[in-house]
Amino acid sequence: MPQTDPAPVIELIEAFRRSKVMFTAVSLGVFERLHGVGATAEAFAEERGLHAGAAERLMDACTGLGLLSRSEGVYTNTEVSDEYLRRESPAGLTGYILYSDQALYPMWTHLGDAMREGSHRWTQTFGWEGSIFEHFFRTAESRKTFLDGMHGLGLLSSPQVVRVFNLNRFRRIVDLGGATGHLAAAACERYANLRGTVFDLPEVVEYARPHLMASRAAARLTVQAGDFFRDPLPEADLFAMGRILHDWTEEKIRQLLGRIHAALPAGGAVLIAEALLDEDGSGPISAQLQSLNMLVCTEGRERTSSEYRELLESCGFERVEARRTGAPVDAVMAFKKE
Repeated sequence: MPQTDPAPVIELIEAFRRSKVMFTAVSLGVFERLHGVGATAEAFAEERGLHAGAAERLMDACTGLGLLSRSEGVYTNTEVSDEYLRRESPAGLTGYILYSDQALYPMWTHLGDAMREGSHRWTQTFGWEGSIFEHFFRTAESRKTFLDGMHGLGLLSSPQVVRVFNLNRFRRIVDLGGATGHLAAAACERYANLRGTVFDLPEVVEYARPHLMASRAAARLTVQAGDFFRDPLPEADLFAMGRILHDWTEEKIRQLLGRIHAALPAGGAVLIAEALLDEDGSGPISAQLQSLNMLVCTEGRERTSSEYRELLESCGFERVEARRTGAPVDAVMAFKKE
């Protein structure tokens, strides 16, 4: 007879099935269809050209997961799916869900090979050469899916990142690799004397404009196109990077931090938003899983606060401090000597 509760193991056995149910329902447009009006599985299947019995199983599973409600055979969205699982919702996470389904899920099937070789899986999975970002940005559709995903995640974290440090002393923030501008917008919305610029690749900054225009700090927000590894950085007394450093090798990180340090005035600072690992590596699980995610899909990894301190101090920064935010990413701030 078993001596311990197998529930944790059973839960992990089923975990990928739960994810794939949500991924598939989002991909099929279940939650868009049920927004504001219910439907039977048969009706949904007929509209989408699906097998009616299979659609019913999927929608029943979504009900079991708390994503749909069912009454007399009619399915409707729950509050959580209506807010986060619709493409048209301002808080939608569908971009990251689609990216997870189409890119991350296939690469994670080769995690064992990543263990043996210690490198990303995009070439093995898709036959790609070159940076994974080059391929995510190869079409307008794939670029939009990726950026929508980062935007949805950013809305959950950026307000907390700009709250844990007092940014009142700064006058201009430049968000490097800022994508849709959620971090710069959150900072300018919280600090009335702050002006912000989103600095990203030419094919990306146009996606930021409508988001920045919708911000209540829109008059203090701008975009500028450029490559932060190659082009001159805009003037700023605060540079920010959200989910940027974990993508790259230490050599590239030091190169970028060196450029930032050189561009800052005395007393300026850098604000880094990343998931922090505990010093002994024992948690949190979200950062541990994200570090494995970086293994399979980038050149980088997640780090501890002391590892960020070493990196920053080696590039000339001082007064390095890391703080937990309670959000999916934490915050690290460091200053250039006054």
